Amino acid sequence: MIKSELVQRLAERNPHLYQRDVEHIVNAVLDEVGHALMRGDRVELRGFGAFSVKNRPSRTGRNPRTGQKVAVTEKYVPFFKTGKEMRERLNDGVDLGD
Repeated sequence: MIKSELVQRLAERNPHLYQRDVEHIVNAVLDEVGHALMRGDRVELRGFGAFSVKNRPSRTGRNPRTGQKVAVTEKYVPFFKTGKEMRERLNDGVDLGD
């Protein structure tokens, strides 16, 4: 599912809201999650999961084509861990189709 499909489904399930308002809400939530991660904060959505940032220290890697050693710099990467309720829903035979 892409963001526009999410907005469309939420708008269909909430006919009292305009689609543009639903889009603003989705954008605001995603922007705030992004800003929190940029600050190094953890974002936890109960029943869904938690977003956090992990540090990958610098290391020496290899170019897969040439085998030559390459310096890989330190970086921060987003990390998502599913919540217990979400894992249970996925593993208890819930239909994953449309």
